[in-house]
Amino acid sequence: MRLVLVPTPIGNLEDITLRALRVLKEVEVVACEDTRRTGILLRHYGIATPTLRLDQHTVGRAKELLSPYAYVAYATDAGTPGISDPGAELVQLALEWGWRVEALPGPTALIPALVASGLPTHRFTFEGFLPKGGRERKERLQALAREGRTAVLYESPHRLQRTLEDLAEVYGPEHPVAVAREISKVHEEVFRGTLGEAWRHFRNPRGEFVLVLGPKEAQPIEAQRVLEELKAQGLAGKGLFRALLARGVPRNEAYRLALEEAKESWEEEG
Repeated sequence: MRLVLVPTPIGNLEDITLRALRVLKEVEVVACEDTRRTGILLRHYGIATPTLRLDQHTVGRAKELLSPYAYVAYATDAGTPGISDPGAELVQLALEWGWRVEALPGPTALIPALVASGLPTHRFTFEGFLPKGGRERKERLQALAREGRTAVLYESPHRLQRTLEDLAEVYGPEHPVAVAREISKVHEEVFRGTLGEAWRHFRNPRGEFVLVLGPKEAQPIEAQRVLEELKAQGLAGKGLFRALLARGVPRNEAYRLALEEAKESWEEEG
């Protein structure tokens, strides 16, 4: 089985490569997240290849659904398959089954938003969609702030305001951000300013959003204080080492502290 991941336009139908069009024409079937969305693209370019729906609900049955074919293309609703969509699971399964997997270069919302942001691009981290709530969301936001790199997020319109509020709590309302909306579409917009200004600007958000946050200046970690807090929780050994890392203590320092604590414990027991 030969499976080719084909990136498709995120807005303007002209944003597709010649190679992608060739593959869509020559494969036996185009498996896609939504046959209606992909069908519009295929009809626009006069491509008659049959389509087959393969979304988050049916990707687990990919082996069964695609078994009649030897050469298959996979396309998601828009952009590069495998980025915040069922394509990632399909690739994992296909590799387990011994299929040949190829990924074509092409459209994605991530890179245009990052490049157009005007923020540092030499080191960045991509988060995709944040957890919807609870402790996991708070921890991910704090971890992003500790990265010391530009951070890129995807967000939907109905959660944008809340996300901007949460980011302002962690980064500060004056922290620089670029918010790209409807990339490659008719109403494309890139807002550049602070988190507070972005929150006021997008009071009635519409469309799909990419948030690009400038790197947050690293704050010095009071390693000894963190160590005492974790010891009070009963942590020791590898558990203590991992907890120190999670709290932002540099790896070498975390290792030294955990090792010293272990030695002290042995001496006390001895």
